Amino acid sequence: MQSHPADRRSTIPLGLNLEKDMSSHSNAIASRQNRLSDSLGAFGFEALVVNAGPTLTYLTGLHFHVSERPVVAVFTPDMQPHLVLPSLEMGKASRAPFDLATFNYGEDPKSWQKAFDIAFESAGVGAGTIGVEPGSLRFLELQYVKGAASDAKLKSGQECIASLRKIKDIEEVALMREAVHMAESAVEATVQAIKPGMSEKEIASELVLQLIRNGSSSDLPFEPIVAAGPNSADPHAVPSSRRLAHGEVLLIDWGANNDGYYSDLTRVFSFGEPSEESLRIAEVTAEANAAARAVARPGVSAGDIDRAARDVIVKSGYGKYFTHRTGHGLGIEVHEEPYIRGDNEELLEPGMTFTIEPGIYLAGNVGVRVEDDMLVTDSGSESLSTIERSLTIL
Repeated sequence: MQSHPADRRSTIPLGLNLEKDMSSHSNAIASRQNRLSDSLGAFGFEALVVNAGPTLTYLTGLHFHVSERPVVAVFTPDMQPHLVLPSLEMGKASRAPFDLATFNYGEDPKSWQKAFDIAFESAGVGAGTIGVEPGSLRFLELQYVKGAASDAKLKSGQECIASLRKIKDIEEVALMREAVHMAESAVEATVQAIKPGMSEKEIASELVLQLIRNGSSSDLPFEPIVAAGPNSADPHAVPSSRRLAHGEVLLIDWGANNDGYYSDLTRVFSFGEPSEESLRIAEVTAEANAAARAVARPGVSAGDIDRAARDVIVKSGYGKYFTHRTGHGLGIEVHEEPYIRGDNEELLEPGMTFTIEPGIYLAGNVGVRVEDDMLVTDSGSESLSTIERSLTIL
């Protein structure tokens, strides 16, 4: 495809020779864009503007790195998406399996505003209300958007975006299911290699290697948490040089990346017999996890799930040691909506995916967390993860 300067518009036609395995993906992208078009009016937006990141990929299937060169897509009702991007990315844009108007710019930052101006004019975006992602749109992109639509009002489009992304389609569920399988296979291989005296960093390195060997992208959802002994009482511990001692609890929180869709799991192990208290809190945490999974179904609120897990831990006497929400949505981001916390009365719907991860953390002593990845079905829910939930003695 020939590169066009910013003052000319190029239209990328719908691909006619897509492979069969791309057809389903193309249909999914088209469905998402159609749903967005319907949603914009419902939320009072003239347009939705997103920069490089998960939502842009979700709506286009295109992957762009966040860098010093802005990439911004403009979505309006019943119009093809408009994409502002550097000239060097035009080859990537040419692979879009849908009609796409592109507006490219060169290396001179002085020319970038012109590309935005032409793109927004072509899209018919000037005044009115524009939705943006408050946690993603940087000042870099914001200044060009404001320059191109100075009379527009910018408003958070988070709710509009979440209304689309939190209901997963068949393709997304399949990718997440395989991401869970990758993660479970990787940790099973990792624990077989664990020996007393290994450091948290050494175990984490082995886990990363096994994740990649089992099919995960090297761009993991997050750096695995590998925490031994008292470090396990820190919910977001970072692997250190501390070495695993006999009988200590080893908490592992990890996930795989399958074509941009994530898994996120936590399990606990020990090399040798752990303390009675460690076994007790592991048992209570697994019971809390099971209680929350049992109530997850359409029409139940996110808060109900949190309360189901928390009630078990409170009744056991460890309530004050459960210091975080019970879970979070999961998909193309490791934390997204719906958030499984006690004050969230949002009702679950089929297609939602989220974690259930109650934990008990005794500072300076030991911590346990049991985390599963859940899918809401038409009649109930399914745990995509099945690996043993009790404390496993290696």
